[in-house]
Parts: sequence; structure tokens; C-alpha cells
Amino acid sequence: MHAGCFLCLSARRPGVPNIKRRCMDMQLVFLNTLEKRTDEGRVVAAQVSIGESQGRWSVVWTEPGGGSVRTDIWYEGASWEEMLSTFRHGVAVKLGEGYEPVLDGMLEDRRAPAGSYVSMLQCYGELHCREDLYNALREWRRARAAAERKAPYAIARNSLLMMISAFVPQTEEELRQIPGWGKAKSSLYAGDVLAITRGFERRTTFPLTWVQEVLDPKAYRKWLYKQKELRYKSEMERHRTTRVILQAVRDGLGLDELAQTLGMERRRLVERIEQLDREGYDMSPLLDREIARLPEEERERIQAAIREVGDRYLKPILRQVYPEADLEGKPLDSIYEKLRLMRMRMRKAQAREAM
Repeated sequence: MHAGCFLCLSARRPGVPNIKRRCMDMQLVFLNTLEKRTDEGRVVAAQVSIGESQGRWSVVWTEPGGGSVRTDIWYEGASWEEMLSTFRHGVAVKLGEGYEPVLDGMLEDRRAPAGSYVSMLQCYGELHCREDLYNALREWRRARAAAERKAPYAIARNSLLMMISAFVPQTEEELRQIPGWGKAKSSLYAGDVLAITRGFERRTTFPLTWVQEVLDPKAYRKWLYKQKELRYKSEMERHRTTRVILQAVRDGLGLDELAQTLGMERRRLVERIEQLDREGYDMSPLLDREIARLPEEERERIQAAIREVGDRYLKPILRQVYPEADLEGKPLDSIYEKLRLMRMRMRKAQAREAM
């Protein structure tokens, strides 16, 4: 298998001895060829490979160009999960660029994704999003989220607002035909949204079954691969975040330094740490350092409230510990952070006692 792969072929060219050494030292685990037809009608072939050497994984993309072979190292590291996400993300990008694999199944699907009616509506919404209406809906969402102290995505995700801007519903019945807009959202927000959409001219009709007929198959297929690319990119970022957090715990970093390193909001960072703690990773050193900064009296009040009202929900604990007058003008995120940290440590202590 090595004799015909681009890694070995490129190693025969002057100036690339490191590629040959990499290929000889590496146990090739997977190799696939992908082909793309150019605008001139030529077929360009490239290869993607996965290799392993002494517990470290490599994902390599090679393709000819300009009389030589270009090699891109997509991943090098010890994490199987991170390697696999990086591999799938890279393949999704290449499939979106028009490459076709000789062997199917790299993304756990067939060569042409089947899709669904819902995904077709989402695709059409993205491709035909009306910027003026979309921006008006985003501004409404921002104000509503601030008033309700919610994250904007909890009101409506961007993909939903794009579909609304593309299809411009004029009645609640039409609004309910858009995927993601259910009964609960209608009862809370239908009046607000329709007050906005009724100010815009509609160029399409309801019901939306016509979308399947007019959606360009090539554009839809490219969009489907883009969704896979975004999904695997999210997985890659998740694995990277986990790796950085675990290293930070070992190195004795605090939340401030860790948030700065990751470029992540503290609220999201604490939620991720809480999830890692539930998955069995030992966050104790970080918890102990952060909780030690809290006044002892505040720690005792939080502990007493958790014992009294339970730890399933944070809001009852908040009300028990902090009188409403004390919350005036204070950022709730920082208070919820304290409660999450204390809850993690108490759960860990209870688990140790139960053993």
C-alpha cells in the first residue's frame, strides 16, 4: 500500500526527505483516494490517510498540483477522538469542494446525502435569507433575551430566524409550518414576530412543499456537507477545549487564566467544567482553588441551602442564599458560577462518602 501512496511518491522528489521518513515510521491504518472533476474536464485525484506511530496519530491530505505533490498535515497527536473529528471535518470540507471518495462511508453516509424535508427548508432559508428582515428579527431576539435574562439561542436559533426571513409568514398558522417554531414559541412570541414580518412583502407561498421542487440539488448537497463540516468542527473544538482544561487543572491555573487561554466566556467555561466533572474527570484541584477565594460565611450558606433544597436546580439555591435586595445591580452569572462550583464539590464529597 505504501508503494503507491502520494506520501511515498512525493518522497522520491528532491527536498522532501521528512515525508519519506514519516511514511516509513508510520503504520498506515486507513487510505482513501478522492477525485474531483475540474472545470476543464480533468480529473484530479487526492488521498487522505490515517497513520499511527508509537501511540500518536496522524491525518494527512496529499494532492498533486503544479508538477509537485502538496501535503497537508491535518492532525498530529495522541487523542483518537480528536483525530477522528479532525479527519471527518477535513473530509467534509473536501466533499463540499466537489471531491468524491473512491470508497464511501468516511462520514457514515452514502456518497450523496439523502437529506429531509426539514433540512431542505433550512437550506432554502439560508440561501434565500432576507438580510433586512433577518436583522430586524435578530434585534427583536436580542431585546427579548435581555428582558427575559436568557441566551438569545433559547429564544430562537439563527437558522429559525433565517427561515422566517425567507418565507415571511403572515399568520400564526403559517409560522407554525416552519420547523423549530412549535406551540410553546407561538404562545410566547408569535405576536411579536408577526408584527415584524407583516411589514415585509412576501414573494413565496404556504404551504412550503414547493421548496423540494425548486431547491437546486447541487447547492443543497453542498449545504448538507457544510452542516457536517460545522458539526465536526464543533467536535474538534470540544476535544481541544477538554485537552486545554485538563492540562490547566494539572498546571494549577485558575478560571481567569483558563478563560483567557480558551477565549471563552466564564459562564460557558464553568458549564463545560461541570460537564467534564460529570463525565468522571477530576476537577477537584481547580474547584478547591476557586472555592477557597469565597468568604467562609458565604460558602457555609451555600452548603446549607444545597442540603435543604437539594442540588438539582440552582434557582431555589440562589433564592435561599441571596435575598433579592442583595442581588440588586449584581451580575447573576458570577453568582451562578459560585453555586455551580460549590455544587460540584459537594457532589464529589457525597460520592466519596457513598463509596
